[in-house]
Amino acid sequence: MKLPSGERYWTVLDDDLGVVAEADAFLRHVRFGRDGSELTTKSYAGGIALFLRWCGRTGRDWPGGVEHLGLFMVWLRHAGPEVSGIDASPVELGEVLSGPGRDEVRGARRVNGVLAAVRGFVVHAVDSGTAPAGLVPLLYELASERDLPVHAQREDGPMSWRMRARHRLHEPESAVDRASDAEIVAVLGACRSARDRLLVLLMARAGLRRGEVCGLRRCDVHLGLDSRPLGCDAERAHLHVVRRDNPNGAWAKSRRERVVPLDFLVVGAFDTYEFERLEVSGARDSDFVMVNLFRPPVGAPMRPDAVNELMAACSRRAGLGRSISPHQLRHAFGSNVVDAGGGLDEVAELLGHASMSSSQVYLHPDPARLRDAVDRVPSPRPPTGT
Repeated sequence: MKLPSGERYWTVLDDDLGVVAEADAFLRHVRFGRDGSELTTKSYAGGIALFLRWCGRTGRDWPGGVEHLGLFMVWLRHAGPEVSGIDASPVELGEVLSGPGRDEVRGARRVNGVLAAVRGFVVHAVDSGTAPAGLVPLLYELASERDLPVHAQREDGPMSWRMRARHRLHEPESAVDRASDAEIVAVLGACRSARDRLLVLLMARAGLRRGEVCGLRRCDVHLGLDSRPLGCDAERAHLHVVRRDNPNGAWAKSRRERVVPLDFLVVGAFDTYEFERLEVSGARDSDFVMVNLFRPPVGAPMRPDAVNELMAACSRRAGLGRSISPHQLRHAFGSNVVDAGGGLDEVAELLGHASMSSSQVYLHPDPARLRDAVDRVPSPRPPTGT
């Protein structure tokens, strides 16, 4: 949906292509009431559409479907394909049969994401008075803080209670899917311009998301030793990640501005790119850092989707066995910070995580560090003097 102001969000349509009022109200609240991103509404809309589709196929209205979320979870795991992040069922695949059954088509992470969208949709409908209040206890149960990790529990005072989702699949812990250092070097070698090398380094050496890279303005980048004349107290080379509405759809996920230090490789890449950019007359005046240099409209800010296309092309030219994604470069940065001795708080601050729990995936040490740790343990020796 595009508003007259130019702002956009995703919504849900019924079989007659009419807007589902309750879902639309929730998604507008996410986009404008909570200041969520357009991509967040896209993800939520996809999950809610799945739930409403299942309710329709099983002959339930959606409040009745809330009473049977366990059955919905089974349907989610085994029925229907996924296309481009939003599920589509070109044929009727809503029947789940007894016996060996079909293979799972959605993992625990995807199912939990859909359930989170459904819970938000239902709670908003209850809060706005369009659904009965009795639906909320079907979604949540009271849980004590003893279920939380020790560091998250109170040190003193009475035991507190919190709401815990009733329906959730266990997500098996797995190592973060990062790009290896060798893959990063190969991708850099396959870049055909200084701009592309800088783009890769901003993700691999500064941990920026693709939307943050494409949303960077020239005023956000401070490469001098002293930025106080610019009204900035941060020392040495750094950049500011700022959330804005950008014409290219780029979006910084976190509402909170953060400062990211830059190393000598990124600073050198900025210098080289500036000379390249000065040679393109149409790109000189844009305030965006990453702009089109080689295709029209020249000087326009790069789209986030173009970053994925670039990474896929560089991976092919480098002869890699897989296509390296922007997020795998960001994961590589987080992992390398931890492997270099960085703490959880440092990773969270550098990557812009709202919760430290999002940074815990990087705490799995590199296998080489594990080997070194074992090698440092002294061998047992007989006591001296015997």
